[in-house]
Amino acid sequence: MGKPTGFLEFHRELPANRTPSERVSDWEEIHVHVPTDTLKRQGARCMDCGTPYCHTGKLIGGMASGCPINNLIPDWNDLIFRGQWKEAAVRLHQTNNFPEFTGRVCPAPCEGSCTLGLNDDPVTIKSIECSIADHAFEEGWIVPDTPGTRTGKRVAVVGSGPAGLAAASQLNHAGHTVTVFERADRVGGLLMYGIPNMKLPKSMVERRVRLMANAGIRFVTGVEVGRDITAKSLLSDWDAVVLCCGAAQARDLAIEGRNLSGIHLAMEFLHANTKSLLDSSLADGAYISASGKSVVVIGGGDTGTDCVGTALRHRARNVTQLEILPKPPASRAPDNPWPQWPKVYKLDYGQEEAAALQGADPRAYSIQTKRFVGDESGQVREVHTIDIEWKKSPDGRMHIVELPGTERVFPAELVLLALGFVGPEKKGLVHELGLKLDERGNVVTDGEKMTSVAGVFAAGDMVRGQSLVVWAIHEGRKAARGVDRYLMYGQSYLP
Repeated sequence: MGKPTGFLEFHRELPANRTPSERVSDWEEIHVHVPTDTLKRQGARCMDCGTPYCHTGKLIGGMASGCPINNLIPDWNDLIFRGQWKEAAVRLHQTNNFPEFTGRVCPAPCEGSCTLGLNDDPVTIKSIECSIADHAFEEGWIVPDTPGTRTGKRVAVVGSGPAGLAAASQLNHAGHTVTVFERADRVGGLLMYGIPNMKLPKSMVERRVRLMANAGIRFVTGVEVGRDITAKSLLSDWDAVVLCCGAAQARDLAIEGRNLSGIHLAMEFLHANTKSLLDSSLADGAYISASGKSVVVIGGGDTGTDCVGTALRHRARNVTQLEILPKPPASRAPDNPWPQWPKVYKLDYGQEEAAALQGADPRAYSIQTKRFVGDESGQVREVHTIDIEWKKSPDGRMHIVELPGTERVFPAELVLLALGFVGPEKKGLVHELGLKLDERGNVVTDGEKMTSVAGVFAAGDMVRGQSLVVWAIHEGRKAARGVDRYLMYGQSYLP
């Protein structure tokens, strides 16, 4: 714990953000650094709660509760309160390979499970984590994790998102020789091309990848396993394989007018924007521009928010976001008790920016898209919708009821579909290896994260479905331990 009476003396203080009017004019990080004195006070708020749910990492009623990688949160809160930054960084890296990522992009289920949150505002765990990682880099405490000896075993990791990087890092730590294959031109997967720069600066991803490369991990980009390298050669050339290919199959919207120009999947929009930004600061024009357009984002969640924020930085004329779910309540509903993640109304960075520029939250709730309408040239011009109500069937399932007379038309010259993902791509590697899939289309693994093919492991979104970066890191670490046990005759010292 921090100070015994800290939670009574100090209020929750969130990191300051640059103003929306300032930050929409560039692609730099939206947050500013938190002063050390503020962090010390926030660490002091961590109370002696007996059973800290913040690091449990459980699913309760299908909802996240606590940190999936079991971060030692009370430990490093106390160390920050006492000014012991290096010790805090050591504790943080014991469970988290990439705290500089999670401290920025994780929605912090740990805070939703903070005991102080029962009758007060929770501890600012996320900002403390981020500050510890940043301070450790500034002080030069984070160095390549080069193993003292090598086992002689070779492992291929397919995919360089958070699960793949975590698996590679752990396996290299165990002394195995690791090669990571990435089909994109840059390493990082979702971290590089799925999350915009203002939310996670790409220099931070590149910095971590350089550290891993200097520790002995080999990265191969521009190579698609299953096309450029066959599954047969993968199995014959490596002692073990870890698949971390993500849930890259996006959910589409098969309605009238879907074939019109100007309608894109969210990841097409986000990926192209970041690549063009990194390649030429958008000078090459090789991205989907929202400049001067009426933009409609269909779907909520982090991806929808990122589309809103990106479109605003393109200088869109206006942005509207349509959500099929009802507007969340201002406080926890009876069916969403602590320590579950609180499903409550909030303005994320993209909506906050839209509200500042347009005068209101851009989201419309409980609304279903019926069709797209275009002009004579085949360009989308309108999104036609109807309001809905969610009702419970006799079997307890929720279903949609359309409300007559609530039809609406939204002007749209660019439509972005942020509807989530339906599992890994089935063509290519998954099909070639003949991997067993579950009823949702995800890859089936056992308790060691091995698939139905001996020596082939899988982790991340392609196993558990679309999820958080922190769950991907958890999966990658677990798969690495499974691989290590497989290669080292049932033994592993990896956590």
